[in-house]
Amino acid sequence: MSEWIPRRVVVTGMGLVTPLAIGVSKTWEKLCKGESGIGAISRFDASQYSVRIAGEVKNFNPANFFEKKEIKKMDTFIHFAVAASQEAVDDAKLVVDSHNAERVGVYVGAGIGGLPAIEHYHKILLERGPDRVSPFFIPMVIINLASGQVAIRFGAKGPNACTVTACATGNHCIGDGFRLIQRGEADVMIVGGTESTICPTAVAGFAAAKALSRRNDEPERASRPFDKDRDGFVIGEGSGVLVIEELEHARARGARIHAEIMGYAMNSDAFHITAPSEDGAGAVKCMENAIKDGGVSKASVGYINAHGTSTKADRVETQVIKEVFGEQAHSIPVSSTKSMTGHLLGAAGGIEAVFSILALQQGIIPPTINLDDPDPECDLDYVPNQSRTCSIDVAISNAFGFGGVNACLVFRRWQEA
Repeated sequence: MSEWIPRRVVVTGMGLVTPLAIGVSKTWEKLCKGESGIGAISRFDASQYSVRIAGEVKNFNPANFFEKKEIKKMDTFIHFAVAASQEAVDDAKLVVDSHNAERVGVYVGAGIGGLPAIEHYHKILLERGPDRVSPFFIPMVIINLASGQVAIRFGAKGPNACTVTACATGNHCIGDGFRLIQRGEADVMIVGGTESTICPTAVAGFAAAKALSRRNDEPERASRPFDKDRDGFVIGEGSGVLVIEELEHARARGARIHAEIMGYAMNSDAFHITAPSEDGAGAVKCMENAIKDGGVSKASVGYINAHGTSTKADRVETQVIKEVFGEQAHSIPVSSTKSMTGHLLGAAGGIEAVFSILALQQGIIPPTINLDDPDPECDLDYVPNQSRTCSIDVAISNAFGFGGVNACLVFRRWQEA
């Protein structure tokens, strides 16, 4: 029996909907300038809430992506997923037709899904009765309809599913799609994460868990990963999607290649429903396994896009990076782009994968803003407050989620030679 050789997988398309902007180029421009997408909540009256700030997507018009009759069949997290996927597919110049449809799949997940629609229709049920609940209610809110609607949009008939692993969702969806292509079960996958849960129940729930920043009077300064005065994450929304494909497939159709996915790993802390283990052992093993899977040397790693949520867990991630890289840890630039976007939950891994790839491609490391007084236990190079020009060959993107889930992706700058 011959040894199985995994197929090489490259990124050929990228799409973003974020609190900074709609679209990859506009988002990246603001990210590199260190601008914040955090502001006062406008989605509902939050005046009586202990937390009144969020990273809302501004100026998103679903009519730019859907016919009017289709808009009401989907909750906003699906709108965002389709919009980001459309940009990614356009960027990849991917055409799905009868010749390749069964070899093109979709893995786009969310951490929570259609909670705003659940709130809305529960109110209608109580106030107006069961006959007034929309027949589209269920497909509006279930998470796999993000992947379902994207597949319908493009006619993708290959593998279709969604990973749901809280804040690690985006990384898991990208990694799982990567594995399908490696194994030859698909040639192209549309992968990433999406989320839109800036609604009363979510904000009240996360606030009750004391997970959110209460810096309501300074929203732009509220998300401050690794800073001594951090007091919780800022909830955000949006979507990040990649088109990934087998290398020879991409070459055959003349696709532009943004980067190569080298490695992926996932595991579990098996420790606590929300907190990471104090010793970070699960995350250490996850990063080690991803680096080994990618066949890259630790010395080649030039950037880490940290999970960096602006919570106590930042200290654990710092310890993890030190344990994985030893003395080298202090010379690797590490940044948390959540300082500008907030925490997009199930969409975080998707947008941060795009940011990691752009850092490789553009030679620019985005900053960690609001890092004014670093926590003494967070003593790495977090690229404080200003982006940095730096040639990078390999980048790592970390994602850790509730339930103790860990996911790590390794990307390499594309060089045809």
